[in-house]
Amino acid sequence: MSGHSKWHNIQKTKGAADAKRSAAFTKVAKEIIVAVKTGGSGDPNNNSRLATVIAKAKAVNMPNDNIKRTIEKALGANNTDNYESVVYEGYGPCGVAVIVEALTDNRQRTAPEVRHYFDKFGGNLGATGCVSWSFDRKGVILIDNEDGDLEEDAVMMDALDCGAADFEPEESCFTIYTEPDDCGKVAAAMEEKGYVFASAQVEMVPQNYVKLDNDGDIKNMEKLIDMLEENDDVQNVYHNWEQ
Repeated sequence: MSGHSKWHNIQKTKGAADAKRSAAFTKVAKEIIVAVKTGGSGDPNNNSRLATVIAKAKAVNMPNDNIKRTIEKALGANNTDNYESVVYEGYGPCGVAVIVEALTDNRQRTAPEVRHYFDKFGGNLGATGCVSWSFDRKGVILIDNEDGDLEEDAVMMDALDCGAADFEPEESCFTIYTEPDDCGKVAAAMEEKGYVFASAQVEMVPQNYVKLDNDGDIKNMEKLIDMLEENDDVQNVYHNWEQ
């Protein structure tokens, strides 16, 4: 079900406008800078976090030149970008669990904005750890098979050969799960075999799901996710809403 939910969201944003694509590049660039600074290396072979972010960048069609320039910028002696990783946890309508990952240079700006979104759309921001216990951190690689050109058994064998931990076939897509530190390595190996990804990143995967039946709750949940994702400081939004 997790892959289905993810695939549903990707289908909604296919053919996104240039402005949305640019925003996605900006957010990934932030992650690249943090990965380089945290890992102390601009070489993905020696920096697993950077390798994972590069896989994510390629999945959103960020050009290789952009990736290279961002890494060089992060390594530059004059680079003053200083982003702090912050995680917010809370509940959407009817107790839907929500995790928000942000990279910010100003907590005093980001926290009130995130809290406002939760309050406005029928949820509430909770304490650290209030919902993360019900999620598992995994590498998640999503491969589009809407055209049905790929054979399930072949993709599964390739994924396992490349180091995947699990494989889940679903309608129109295949979901490959990895250990968090192996996501970039597995994605690179699959890319060498000719696969193209709809998504590739480390995610918080729900252990269970909540279904919303009320139209008002559904609209509020959609608006909450949209507002969070449109915020410049927010990198990722995870939830256990069954869509």
